[in-house]
Amino acid sequence: MKTLGHWLASPWRRSAMAALAGALPVFTFPAPSLWWFAYVALVPWIVLVRSAPTGKRAVYDGWCGGFGYMVAVHHWLLPSLHVFIFLIAALLGALWAPWGWLVRRFLGGVPGVGRGLAALVVLPSAWLMVELVRSWQGLGGPWGMLGSSQWQVEPALRLASVGGVWLLSFLVVAVNVAVAVLVSVRRARVPAVAGLVATAAATSAAWVWSPRPDVDGRVRIAVVQPGVIDGVGSPDKRFDREEQLTRRLVGQHLNLIVWGESSVGFDLGERPDLTKRIAALSRETGSDILVNVDARRSDKPGIYKSSVLVGPAGLTGDRYDKMRLVPFGEYIPFRSVLGWATSVGKAAGEDRRRGSEQVVMNVGHGLRVGPMVCFESAFPDMSRHLAQDGAEVLIAQSATSTFQQSWAPEQHASLAALRAAETGRPMVHATLTGVSAVYGASGQRLGPWLGTGSSAAMVYDIPLAHGTTPYVRYGDWPVHAALLVLAVWCAAEGVRAVRFRRPGPEPHVPPARTVRGSPAHPGR
Repeated sequence: MKTLGHWLASPWRRSAMAALAGALPVFTFPAPSLWWFAYVALVPWIVLVRSAPTGKRAVYDGWCGGFGYMVAVHHWLLPSLHVFIFLIAALLGALWAPWGWLVRRFLGGVPGVGRGLAALVVLPSAWLMVELVRSWQGLGGPWGMLGSSQWQVEPALRLASVGGVWLLSFLVVAVNVAVAVLVSVRRARVPAVAGLVATAAATSAAWVWSPRPDVDGRVRIAVVQPGVIDGVGSPDKRFDREEQLTRRLVGQHLNLIVWGESSVGFDLGERPDLTKRIAALSRETGSDILVNVDARRSDKPGIYKSSVLVGPAGLTGDRYDKMRLVPFGEYIPFRSVLGWATSVGKAAGEDRRRGSEQVVMNVGHGLRVGPMVCFESAFPDMSRHLAQDGAEVLIAQSATSTFQQSWAPEQHASLAALRAAETGRPMVHATLTGVSAVYGASGQRLGPWLGTGSSAAMVYDIPLAHGTTPYVRYGDWPVHAALLVLAVWCAAEGVRAVRFRRPGPEPHVPPARTVRGSPAHPGR
């Protein structure tokens, strides 16, 4: 009977195993939401990589695992991108190739205490670098960051207020490294246990000493979710449905009503009749209405996705144009080269235009809100900047009509919990279709979710909070710390390499001794 080692001797089998191992963390995200699994989900991948016979094979194992990870967390894009998703996953999966090499470098063979302790710091730091690079909007943005799987764990949300989702990713990877060492390397169990104790201590410290948001006042915000409306004239039918649902909110004493992404399919500058209808709704409900327009602008060229505020008198002049667009969904990177993607999937036929700056809006009753549009709620820096600019409530307008039957709507809604915890500000995630949800300033869920099958208007009573979280004050400091760790390690490796290559002093050779009777000194 062949052993597992012999079975893995085949490069193709080993690559397939690495891809499957890399895909395991997908079950930690919604909809499965097995948050506890995140702390061991990387263990099979780490154990496989550390057993690689060569550094080159470890690089391939890291790459293949990254490919599996990217396909798994973006599987819902398959109906839109078709085979193109595998090409993207292969390109982005290469970011984990250096991480694979480092895993073998620190955990391969029989690591001692020193290497074991270093692995608990260097490997999570390297993982953070991967998440940092792929979080760039041009590479797809920070969807599926490992730390975001902890969105419903209260201690983790406390940690998010200290170091954002970056700190959560670091600690989750550190725990996985420690567990992998415990199950596969007996001689390094002491540093593994030390790592687990340190993680528990950091969580406890954040729980006890990190500042909590100061609750001060309450507001009532309504979310209008019309649901999926297809067919001829769907923009008009959708508007009619939103109008019907909004009229149900009369007499609710609201501070704001929020419609989802692309809730208005016409430029309001060219459709004054629609503006008048929304303004009439604002007068009837006694509340401003934040809509989202997805249309070609009348005052400038191109198509924009914009959050537009409408009051009792009509347009208030407050407008936010979406800045970070969805690659392929709203624009095609390097269209001259990759434009063929429109022929194999539902890629954007025309690039949307970008806004230039974030906006904080003053709505009725003195409330300041910071809007984001869909994909932008995945970026922790955007919500952090809105909190710094004085937003009291964060709002994301979204729509996931193409992905209703996938895990994407639940995962997207869960991101708002992290953004709320990071900033200490409540957040409203309002969808045209998908999952609408509201979270308090500590990331706790307020009221029920509106699921993918809902067509309703829901009112949420939201406590306001003030104060500044450590994450808002200090920013992405875990990323900076990870960069420092890797820089120190690289410097140490450089010094070690120089010492190894430096030639030593010439060995001292004593002068030859003369012996009586030798040819040089013949005997008498």
